[in-house]
Amino acid sequence: MMQYSRVVAPAALILALAGCQKHAAAPKMPPQPVTVMTLKAAPVEIHTQLPGRTEAFEIAQVRPQVSGVIQKRLFVEGTDVQAGQQLYQIDPSIYQAAVDSAQGQLLHAQSSEVTARAKLTRYGPLLKAHAVSQQEYDDALAAERAAQGDILSAKGQLERATVDLGYTHMNAPITGRIGRSILTVGALVTANQTNNVAIVTRLDPIYVDVNLPATELLRFRRELAQGRLTRAGNNAASISITLEDGTTYEHSGSMEFSEVNVDEATATVVVRAVMPNPERLLLPGMYVHAQLAEGLDPTALLVPQQAVQRNSHGDPQVWVVDADNKVSLRPITVGQAIGTDWLVTDGLKSGERVVLDGVQKIHPGDTVTPQDAAEPAKAG
Repeated sequence: MMQYSRVVAPAALILALAGCQKHAAAPKMPPQPVTVMTLKAAPVEIHTQLPGRTEAFEIAQVRPQVSGVIQKRLFVEGTDVQAGQQLYQIDPSIYQAAVDSAQGQLLHAQSSEVTARAKLTRYGPLLKAHAVSQQEYDDALAAERAAQGDILSAKGQLERATVDLGYTHMNAPITGRIGRSILTVGALVTANQTNNVAIVTRLDPIYVDVNLPATELLRFRRELAQGRLTRAGNNAASISITLEDGTTYEHSGSMEFSEVNVDEATATVVVRAVMPNPERLLLPGMYVHAQLAEGLDPTALLVPQQAVQRNSHGDPQVWVVDADNKVSLRPITVGQAIGTDWLVTDGLKSGERVVLDGVQKIHPGDTVTPQDAAEPAKAG
């Protein structure tokens, strides 16, 4: 009996172990369902967001050109004025006196010239008859020429006095909106003073200056040369702006020019745009976000931002599903954001499928069940 038990026990142990191994075998998991999107190349308008500031199209400081006391202010602060419109009146009394004096000097010179010319006229025939000497004739000629010079000098003094009198009317140098008056009636102003009396600013149109990185400028030119970007319309690119409160400005402008030199400190180039401003909503010095229209990319690839992940180095990557429904993690290169998408510049091709949802449970090499994002979800 004892020998039989020793033979049966090992056999029973082997059968028990075999049963445990069959019971521990894990069932095979079905393919993980994922939502995918098939990329398609399409023409896309390319824009660049840049910070900028508004600058006055024209600005002029009103300063006196003669000295005197301000007698009148002839404008309402904060209103529009026209070029040549009188803004201030300076006491004109001493300048009117100078004009009167210059007019008298001119009359005196003109009368002296009449006398000298008559004497010269009489001496002509007398010289031929040897009734006067050559010296006397030359003296009469010199006197007549001197009288003409006195007339020119007197006219110059009269013109200068008249100009100074006109400067007592301080006029608007340009058409625009005038700000506050720095000085009041009764204040003394001096010619060529450094402080302005008021400022006139033209607000419509208005400039928007943005700083474009030099690297971006090089990229634009390279892509245009390669035919990747095509200008929309004329050479003047279109620019739209967003105000500091987040609202979109209803008018769009055009780029006028860019600086020919790069700022060494910031490595940027100033790009200036002209914006219409009929409502006078934009004021000089405002901070805005400018959207520069670069051109048209005829074969752009856009991938939704939700499909793009970042590795430990911050580099973008996406899950790609191949023809056998196997997934792989692929690094890509993206450009700017366009709406809720990234513009892909390298790493993907048209027709490839990228995973939008369901990436939490997949690994490289897994087989998945793709569901196109454009198709309705299947029941169950």
